[in-house]
Amino acid sequence: MEFMRKSTEEIYDIVIIGGGPNGVALAAYLAKCGLSVCVLEERSEAGGACEQTEPIAGVRINPHAAVMYAAAAPGWEQLELWKYGFRMSWEPAWAFTPLIKTVMTTEGAVPFSDKDGLGWAKITGMLGSPTFTKELLRATFWCPPHPPEVEVTAENIPFMQVYKERAPEIWTEELLQMTMFDLMDEYLETEPFKVMQAFASWYSGAAAHYQGMAIPAMGGNIAVTLYGASAPRGGMHDYFHAILRCALAHGAVVRTCCPVEEIIIRNGQAVGVHLRDNAAWGEKTIWADKAVVSAVDVRQTFNKLIGPQHVDRGLLQKVNDISLKGGSIYVSHFLTREPLRLSPKFKDWPHMTGGIYPCDSREIYYDHVADVDGHKGDPTMPAQRVFWMAVPDGRFPSTDPQCTIPNHYLVSPFYVFVPPPEYHVDGPDAINKYKEKWNAYMREAFSQVVENLNSDSLVYHWANTPLESEFRNTGLIGGGYSGARLCKDHMWTNRPLPELSRYCTPIDRLYLGNQSTGHPGGLCLMAIPYNLMHILIEDGIAEPGNWWYPSPWYIPERGKISAIPRK
Repeated sequence: MEFMRKSTEEIYDIVIIGGGPNGVALAAYLAKCGLSVCVLEERSEAGGACEQTEPIAGVRINPHAAVMYAAAAPGWEQLELWKYGFRMSWEPAWAFTPLIKTVMTTEGAVPFSDKDGLGWAKITGMLGSPTFTKELLRATFWCPPHPPEVEVTAENIPFMQVYKERAPEIWTEELLQMTMFDLMDEYLETEPFKVMQAFASWYSGAAAHYQGMAIPAMGGNIAVTLYGASAPRGGMHDYFHAILRCALAHGAVVRTCCPVEEIIIRNGQAVGVHLRDNAAWGEKTIWADKAVVSAVDVRQTFNKLIGPQHVDRGLLQKVNDISLKGGSIYVSHFLTREPLRLSPKFKDWPHMTGGIYPCDSREIYYDHVADVDGHKGDPTMPAQRVFWMAVPDGRFPSTDPQCTIPNHYLVSPFYVFVPPPEYHVDGPDAINKYKEKWNAYMREAFSQVVENLNSDSLVYHWANTPLESEFRNTGLIGGGYSGARLCKDHMWTNRPLPELSRYCTPIDRLYLGNQSTGHPGGLCLMAIPYNLMHILIEDGIAEPGNWWYPSPWYIPERGKISAIPRK
């Protein structure tokens, strides 16, 4: 480099800002390539949204990610996570199985039809011979956007290619204009079943009502319900432990309590970072000889870490205009003295405290969407009608429960979408000021299904509002893991903006790697690190060994090194 560096300053090939699952998984990939990598995490413990906490002895809760959306990821083979302690049953313990034939509505647990089950299995690839669900998920999420010179058409969009080859009777160019509701109306039958699937999609990334997003919306749903509804042994943080062990085993350095103050830009190139004065590391400048990767959200990257002097004003305005209506989640956890009992009208629902409610009609769905996306204040949906999702404890084996206190029982987590804190007319902390009121609202909503969530049984109600989630994990822009909207204008080659969609920035050797503002968003873990690897190989930064394989739908950028290994 053309500037002087002190002999005491550290130098790595790659510096990664943010020690969440994306930053550390990318570190594992790059360190396995033989590069020296340093990951810098602001908090005292790495893990990001794969966080696990123990609010009292004997109780473990997941404030954010609760189940594994990444079963289709190539990273399982490429990073060999089983070598680093990862253990999980891949059985979808509470998802779509032949034993579950009901949906929760205000009238009780109502059955869905054989046409619903077969239609859902058909469009998700489960009826393929062989099945192609994994292939469909990889084509939707684990594939980098096409380079800018490639015109995106119905012929070269990866998931369209999968349908054309594996289920040509489903393939039609109209798929690219459909909402997920449109697709379900064509293949499914009963309204409650459709609404249940729509709600699961809304919570998993792209929403069922977004025009042109039928397959990405469905993909986020099936990534958890059909292809990973269990949880790792020990919870999602134990998944992160496996990623962390993998990165460390290949030589990566991971430092906590090291917040970054600034990305150092010299002559239009990212060359390192300055740490804040309160960082728990003596030397405050760390240099990167090959690249800096910001694994924190795009707004924080451009507004706080880079600064306007290094960015075109027009692009900076676009970054600040990115919609945060991607799903702001109010998360609750209930500890009770007795098992919660379902109301008599739900006696046919098999999962006790887990599920989605109320799935009566899309009218309720749209009312809730309007409240979340269109209202700049506190929630206005009546608690009796608000949509919620409770994750059942059946995702853990009986030998590894979340609660080990005798004669106590845990429901965790319990999710409700609320308006984004950034847009609240009374300021982003408005919902925090009346937290006890909103906790009572959440309990009333859940009590439409259970009959004994009352003061006699309730021991603790822990909750994190969307703003508290952002405070705990700054990558959760908008208060949820989806962050920015995953609509047609913000997906794949457009996410978060067309100029940034391939994880590159106008600053040479500065890349983006944050889940909530990069493709694919949602909770498809190991997708951004895998996709970004294609770009880093193209730019001559990473050279993986024969353990690497690219996406079969990947198209190299003209004039660059192809990420497809030479034979």
